Amino acid sequence: MLRQIWFASAFALITGLLLPLQTIAVWAKRPAARRIPVFYHRCLARLLGLNVTVDCKPSCNRPLLIVSNHISWLDIIVLSSRGPLTFVAKSEVAGWPLLGRLARLQQTVFVDRARKLKSRTTAEEIAGRMLDGHAVVLFAEGTSSDGSTILPFRSALVGAATAAMSAEGGAATVSVQPLAISYLRSSRSIAPWYGDMDFLPHLSSVLRAGRIDARVSWGPPLVFGQGADRKEMTRRLEQGVRGLRAGHNTAAESSADQAA
Repeated sequence: MLRQIWFASAFALITGLLLPLQTIAVWAKRPAARRIPVFYHRCLARLLGLNVTVDCKPSCNRPLLIVSNHISWLDIIVLSSRGPLTFVAKSEVAGWPLLGRLARLQQTVFVDRARKLKSRTTAEEIAGRMLDGHAVVLFAEGTSSDGSTILPFRSALVGAATAAMSAEGGAATVSVQPLAISYLRSSRSIAPWYGDMDFLPHLSSVLRAGRIDARVSWGPPLVFGQGADRKEMTRRLEQGVRGLRAGHNTAAESSADQAA
């Protein structure tokens, strides 16, 4: 209970201080609008006890679309604490109290996955973010999982790469980079947030755990050029993420053997 009270107090203080600054930075289109979320999520990571191991690094190429698996709301904090990123989230998030506002201030792109006719509009919005220099993270499974497996990737929004090339003043090519995230050791039973799980009970479990170990691996970026096949690129990205996750499992098994 004391840890929950401490977290609530610290969260309110940090959010109260940084939210107005981020609002002004986004309105004024200042570079700080990309830096403030990184600092904010680093503070949250410390409060939640997130310990993150990172393999390799994101590409410096722009435009950049990052395609990842998805396990939990913690993924946002894990990734955002490492550098400036823009996310693609389901439209319901926009209506969540406070969290929806925080997502909008990070310039999240919201997608209504139930209305396929809007996929093109959403892809164009993602393309616009990329052409503005944002590194955009797409959770290609379309939902979060329990972390034990990777769900099939959906190809529709990978089409944002095509939109970024066909837009007026668009890019000749787009870098598309696979990214894998997993939670290690005892964290595997606590971190996943999926299905109909409620947020507050899950947050309480995370706080009781005291420490959550995460691992993030960046794969080599792929080049999406004119005439590239969206579905084939999605297949290659899914294979890349599965390979990176397999590396996490191997490393975890080696650590367990050493501990034994």
